[in-house]
Amino acid sequence: MTRSAHHFRKMNGLGNDFVVLDLRREPLALTDALARAIANRETGIGCDQLITIEEPRRGGDAFMGIRNNDGGVVEACGNAARCIGRLILEETGKERVVIETLSGDTIASRAGGGDITVDMGEPRLAWNEIPLSEEFRDTRAIELEVGPLGKPMMHSPGVVNVGNPHAIFFVEDVDAIELGRIGPMLEHHPLFPERANISVAQILSPTHIKLRTWERGAGLTRACGTAACAATVAAVRRRKTERKVTVSLPGGDLTIEWREADNHIYMTGAATFDYDGTLDPALLTGKA
Repeated sequence: MTRSAHHFRKMNGLGNDFVVLDLRREPLALTDALARAIANRETGIGCDQLITIEEPRRGGDAFMGIRNNDGGVVEACGNAARCIGRLILEETGKERVVIETLSGDTIASRAGGGDITVDMGEPRLAWNEIPLSEEFRDTRAIELEVGPLGKPMMHSPGVVNVGNPHAIFFVEDVDAIELGRIGPMLEHHPLFPERANISVAQILSPTHIKLRTWERGAGLTRACGTAACAATVAAVRRRKTERKVTVSLPGGDLTIEWREADNHIYMTGAATFDYDGTLDPALLTGKA
């Protein structure tokens, strides 16, 4: 049932912003077109991703649905997982909660200083798990170049799936790369049958990575939690960093740890509440 009005909550994780709809309390017939309308920064609320909280499907505490601002459904979003984790932790009073997603279960818990830690699970590293359209036996550095033949500006990305596919290019200066121009081309490269998130990573030290990301279906973003996780895994696999690092994104820092003990990736960072509001009925009727 579509209501004449619907409440939402605006949140962000390091500037990666979300409109959160709790469909457990207020059902909504959410279409691709409605998701695009809500995400539109000029005529809607505006966000990078539209997040829904739904009844759990596998015995967890809640299910998190994710749509990019182009309306497309995606499997995972690390920054959103922290935000929804914060809401469900506050709602239940538990020390840890299970947030279900299309890519699997994510465990959120409280960290110091009001931050949230999310267990993002194990990375997928095989070519057909990422997935790629052709076989690469070693996904630490695949054959892909950007720029003049023989003198590419970017080459040999590491590819990782952290609930969604990522390609990470290691470069000397992330700010020198025109990611807004290159990102869309690489997102839709034939190597990536499900498209891919494209990141450029700069190694500042063995415990510090600087990162910028073009997010599939969303574009340039101030922060991408799964990209920070993927970049850490790619860097460790190339022996560029230690397993626990600070990842600096345009919106701020995340702490990422790829633990050897259980092969899981743990992400810690802020989950910020912005404001509550009510959707304009014109959005729900398609008249906005």
